[in-house]
Amino acid sequence: MNQPASAYFMEDRHDPIEAHTLSVLVQNEPGVLARETENQKHVSRITIVTTGTPMVIEQIKHQLDRMVPVYRVVDMTLTGRSIERELAMVKLRGTGEHRVEALRLAEAFRARVIDATTESFVFEITGNSAKINQFIDLMRPLGLVEVSRTGVAAIGRGAEGM
Repeated sequence: MNQPASAYFMEDRHDPIEAHTLSVLVQNEPGVLARETENQKHVSRITIVTTGTPMVIEQIKHQLDRMVPVYRVVDMTLTGRSIERELAMVKLRGTGEHRVEALRLAEAFRARVIDATTESFVFEITGNSAKINQFIDLMRPLGLVEVSRTGVAAIGRGAEGM
């Protein structure tokens, strides 16, 4: 049976899957984003975390660069000089020993209690995504009810802007 023709080489590639954080400066217009950044009302910043092979990541960056409202795309992962943080609110239901253990773990992770009842807690935790994932995994057996996460925010280190 004949195979369909393709413009791409049919080679077996096993490129590693990588996670990258892209910071994108865009025009601040309706339909793009409704926040301002860097004291410039006409510019907004979008942070995108994506995964793929190095070739896929490059393709994503090139496609973003070609869009009309995009001023600049910076791969924060490649600069090696960026800070990434995420915020999560984690709700637990529990009493007795589970409650005590949840408070002990929250202290170790520097999570703050932002709401408490006799049967539940809501913790606020900030940090990198791996830290938040670890905290959530440890809270599951203690009565995890709900999680709300902001997504990653990233900024470059040093005095220079994006």
